[in-house]
Amino acid sequence: MTLPVSYDDILAARDRLRPFFEPSAVHHYPLLDDLVGYGIRVLVKHENHLPTGSFKVRNGTASITALSSEQAERGVIAATTGNHGLGLAWAGAARGVSVTICVPRGNNPEKNASIRSFGATLIEVGDRYDETVAACKAIAEQEHRTIVHSTNHRPVIAGAGTMALEFLEQAPQVDALVIALGGGSQAVGAMAVVEALRPGVQLFAVQSQGATAQHDGWRDGMARSGEPARTFAEGIATGSTYELTFDALRDGLADFVLASDKMIAQCVRDLWTITHNLAEGAGATGLAGLRLLAPRLAGKTVGIVMCGGNLDAARAADILAGRTPGT
Repeated sequence: MTLPVSYDDILAARDRLRPFFEPSAVHHYPLLDDLVGYGIRVLVKHENHLPTGSFKVRNGTASITALSSEQAERGVIAATTGNHGLGLAWAGAARGVSVTICVPRGNNPEKNASIRSFGATLIEVGDRYDETVAACKAIAEQEHRTIVHSTNHRPVIAGAGTMALEFLEQAPQVDALVIALGGGSQAVGAMAVVEALRPGVQLFAVQSQGATAQHDGWRDGMARSGEPARTFAEGIATGSTYELTFDALRDGLADFVLASDKMIAQCVRDLWTITHNLAEGAGATGLAGLRLLAPRLAGKTVGIVMCGGNLDAARAADILAGRTPGT
């Protein structure tokens, strides 16, 4: 299997991240075992406890700390709808690097405010995300900034891989990991770690039924671009496959499943009730995937990742009231 990053790249990324934040916790909740059933022991890695409330602070910090002195002086830019921008903004503030974040017009105001709070310049441009990406590229050329893509950027994938490295060190008994998949940085980073440390660990991915581009590409081998992405789970609302992760995902995943938004919303409620952590949609999708995969993982110890907890107040109120956003 050919991977875009090596285990050594991930070790180097961890060394760069170490001064900035502590490893996220792994917890076992017996009530989750009961919920999932089939004798499965569920372990949860709380990436929602990291700075910015998401695993993407790993990606942002790994990218900012990988810049040359010249690149750091010119600054970075990215197109995002939230967590990627938050991670870069936080890391830029921590290292004193100028960060510009482009978001679509009408983007979540809570996430916009958080990005600005770290001193980043936030530009609302484009009615659709692809228009935002085009504007980001134009600004990068004008200002000579380094573009940090949320997936097609090797330091991003190496940073995401530090999550799996920590997980397997904290819980060496894990038999499988179930990972929510947007661009694929977490899953592909995990592949490099598993290949080096625990080749027997199975990796599973899960995506929303409303945003199936990655899943469909994994199934038929055809790259996707610009397909519909209709899900409240913003972190996995991707309509494209990505060059750096596409082949690795096809080679390295044991399976790839789709969960309905109704099921994802229920898992947000379940995680709140059992763990007293409020997961965003993507942060609850690992549990949704595990529930779909449970019969084939009977009796195993399975890790899931609460990859983010940045659920806006209105959506949280909707979900906790028993509703599914967008329906």
